[in-house]
Formats: sequence, structure tokens, C-alpha cells
Amino acid sequence: MLAATFAAVAPAAAQQRPNILFIAIDDLNDWVGPLGGHPQVKTPHMDRLARRGTTFLNAHTQAPLCNPSRTALMTGLRPSTTGVYGLAPWFREVEELKDLETLPNYLSKHGYRTYSTGKIFHGGYGRKPTDHEFDELGPPASVGPRPEKKLVNTPAPHPLVDWGVFPHKDEDKGDWLVASWAVEQLEKAPQEPFFLSAGFFLPHVPCYVTQKWWDLYPEDKLELPAVRMDDRDDTPRFSWYMHWKLPEPRLKFLIEANQWKNLVRAYLASISFVDSQVGRVLDALEASGHADDTIVVLWSDHGWHLGEKLITGKNTLWDESARVPLIFAGPGVGKGQKTTRPAELIDMYPTLVELAGLPPKEGLDGISLGPQLRNPRAPRERPAITTHNHDNHGVRSEDWRYIVYADGSEELYNLRKDPNEWTNLAKDPKYAEVIEEHRRWLPKSSKKPVPGSKSRILIYENGVANWEEEDIGPNDPVPEL
Repeated sequence: MLAATFAAVAPAAAQQRPNILFIAIDDLNDWVGPLGGHPQVKTPHMDRLARRGTTFLNAHTQAPLCNPSRTALMTGLRPSTTGVYGLAPWFREVEELKDLETLPNYLSKHGYRTYSTGKIFHGGYGRKPTDHEFDELGPPASVGPRPEKKLVNTPAPHPLVDWGVFPHKDEDKGDWLVASWAVEQLEKAPQEPFFLSAGFFLPHVPCYVTQKWWDLYPEDKLELPAVRMDDRDDTPRFSWYMHWKLPEPRLKFLIEANQWKNLVRAYLASISFVDSQVGRVLDALEASGHADDTIVVLWSDHGWHLGEKLITGKNTLWDESARVPLIFAGPGVGKGQKTTRPAELIDMYPTLVELAGLPPKEGLDGISLGPQLRNPRAPRERPAITTHNHDNHGVRSEDWRYIVYADGSEELYNLRKDPNEWTNLAKDPKYAEVIEEHRRWLPKSSKKPVPGSKSRILIYENGVANWEEEDIGPNDPVPEL
């Protein structure tokens, strides 16, 4: 279906377009050198990419969960527009969404050869030949070697929720295979213009690392995230409904089991390993001679808590879940720039279309980041919006985060004065105008979950919250608190 569109593009015109290297990293929060989220993190290759391009210091996901986030950024449509909120379904299985034109579809239609390896869409979505998402597919995302039994006995015995070091080889890890395939394509001189997407699995759990990376972060010098044990005292009860029952453990377990440092260490070590794989791909791009005619964009699908707000994992509307790395480099992008303007992952679609010199794609919810790529101080009127399940939204401007939940409860944080989001100002009447300014950016409509929605689905109807088809009573204790 898509191949038939190639002939419609004049070869000369296609060859003049920039190539695109699209690098995704799963569950990576702001713990990377350019964003400064953790003072000890070592990410030399992401650092050098940032020096070559523009880093968005205030970029945010559209959903703090893999499937809705990746569906949003690849279709250019918000979760509140599509109704995709859970880990299922694949949007192509939804009648009203099945014909959406994704970013690789649009590029393919305009003469790009599309390559993909690892995790770009959630899970195995988009990887069957009949999906028509990419022209050529490499290895899928995978954990790689596992220990004979779990290293950590977490309260919810999920096979993926584990972390630590055990004897194995980096070369056998799934992310090594993903990087190797991407390197091979660049060495073989892929058909131009090309769109090469490489999706890395780590630091998604299980955070298994080899001794080399573990030793980068000695336990006796390791810094833990700043946490207040009373941090949830001024947050609405509804905030707990967003992650009511999950396999990711609460901070209470980490402290009691003496696992907090181990998790932080494993997460940091995983980041440094993945950074090394990003470096392999960037080195191959430079060796190929295409560094100057290739747009590179590196992003994560959402953040991850490591104790902040008394939890681990994602599924929240705070900065730890919503803020993500987003770095552009290459033709049309200013070098060594950082911008604090709000950015959204759905902005990648129109931005890449603009940088590629293609006709604008109509009907997208995102807007191009081109002005900030040229001038980091260029104005941007609208904030970033993150949504988790229907009618729960976070609005992030340069200085503020406003959150409203489906039951109407609210939070407001001054990020300039309170970067940890420790003090909820929503009930202080002197901030009423700030709240109103942010409320006007809320999505005009917020669809209920599409048919087939499951896994981490929260419904709120007639004053009753329902998590995974189980009603939550107003006096039910918070699970595993």
C-alpha cells in the first residue's frame, strides 16, 4: 500500500531531503547530563549530541504510559483526542483510528525509506509486515539475559519489576542488538532519504546491568532523590487513583527492604549503558558521512519516579512522570542551544515534517518546534499538556504546573520556586488567576477510553472511580502505602 506512493515523488527531490535518525529510550526521566536531573549521571554521548544541537529543558510527554504516549507522538494526536489511554489496544485495532497516517507513513508517502528496530510503538505493535508502518524491520526490543531467579522480591511479583547486577555480557543484551542493527544499516548506506528509528528498552525495568556499569555508581557515594515523607499530605486523594494498584513498589517498600539505593544505582547504570549504545549509533552516523545531512532526534516516551511522591514508576501528572529528554541536532537546528519553552512529544511529527521540507500535515494536535530550534528564546504561546486516563490533565508552562483530576480536584506548583513540587498552591485564592490562565489550555474534549481499553485504565462516572474494573470506595485504604 505504502510502496505504491514512492513513484509519486521525483527522485531528485527526494535525494535533497535530509535523512532522519529517530532514537527512542524507554522510561528515561530527566536523569541525563543535558537536563541535570541527577548530579551524578554519566551520559557522555547524549551530552555530545546536545552540544551539536538544541535541548528542550521543558519537554513533556502526552501520557505517562508507553502505549498512549507512543500512539500520541507517532500519530500527532493527544490521548484525549483518540481515547487511547491504556497499554491496549493497538490503535489500528480501533475502527475510527485504524487509518490514521503515522509519522513513518507520511514520510514514506513522500519518498523516505523507513527502517525500524527495537521499541518505537508499544510492545510488538507496528512490527508485523501487514502493519505497513516501516519498510524494513530489525530486531525487536528485548530484555536480553536474565538471572536464574528474580534479584528482588517485590510486593507484587511481576517478572519485569526487578533490578540489579549479575554476570552476563553487554553484547547479549537486547539494546546491544538494537544498536548493532542500526549501525549495520548505516554501514550499508541505506536508501536515501532514510528514516531510521531505533528504540532502546532500558532503563525500563528490569534494570539488569553488568558489573562495568554498576561500578560507575559506588553505593557509598550515591545520591538519592530529594524526598519529603509528608509530600502527599497536600495532594488530592484522587492523585492516588492514577496509580492505585501497580506492580511498581512504593517508596515504603524500598526503604524497609533496603532497596532504594539499589534501584537508583541500577537505574543510573542502565542509563549509562544505553547512552553507550546511543554512542555506537552516533559514531556510525558520523562514519557514514551523513552526519551533516541527517536530522537526529532523541526522546523518551515518559519519565519515571524513583521515590519522589512516595512511589516508583510512572502514571502521574507530576514532572517526574511527564518531563522527558528531547534533543534535536542536524540541518536546520541551532548548535549548543538549550530552551526552557514548553514542548510536547506530539510536536515531533510537525517539526520533522517542516525540517524535511515536506507539505504540512493537516489535522495534527502538535505544532512545529522550528522557531525554538532556530532561536531558543523564540516565543511559544501554549503550554505542554499531559493526560492520564480521561479528564485528568497536567498543564506545564515555563514556571507552573497545574493539574486537574476527573473529580475536579486540583494542584498547582510554582516550579521556579518549588522544583520538587512539594507545595500545592491550588487552594490559595491569590493564585486564582494563574489557575484560570492554565485552565484555558485544557483539551476541549476528553474522550472516554476506546473499545478494548485495558491495563491501567481509570474510569470516573457518577462520582465513582473505577480502577481496572474495580470500584474504589471513598474510604478504601491506599494499597501498599
